[in-house]
Amino acid sequence: MTTRHLRTVRASAWYDLLVTAPFATPWTFALAHRALSAAGRALHAGELPPPEPMLTLFANLMGSLVVVWALLRLLRPLPVHGLYDGAARVLFACWQAWALAHGATGLLWGFLAVEAAFGAAQLWPWAAGRRGADCQWRAAE
Repeated sequence: MTTRHLRTVRASAWYDLLVTAPFATPWTFALAHRALSAAGRALHAGELPPPEPMLTLFANLMGSLVVVWALLRLLRPLPVHGLYDGAARVLFACWQAWALAHGATGLLWGFLAVEAAFGAAQLWPWAAGRRGADCQWRAAE
């Protein structure tokens, strides 16, 4: 579970960095909001709610936190980071499914699929019990 698993941890970190960096500041979120709303209109999937200050704040908080988490996994990838990231992705997928069930834009389906895929890929080695010496519950060697 070493090299292959760490490649998955890094790949999920790159995905997070690319997708969530635009949410990290009010200015970049405004651009991302317009782009996602336009994509929702073009695909007939629905638009995002208006970018009011509280929505922008929560988007910025989420974006900032995920960017920092992604940088940690890129600069210091550890197998246990895959475990925690997989658990976080299960939570994210649950809340995205909840939002979809309550009328959120259909654009979420794409994000939900990626969350589920990376979550499964990172949790599988742990669930399968293939925990070698390098996969113990420790922060560093």
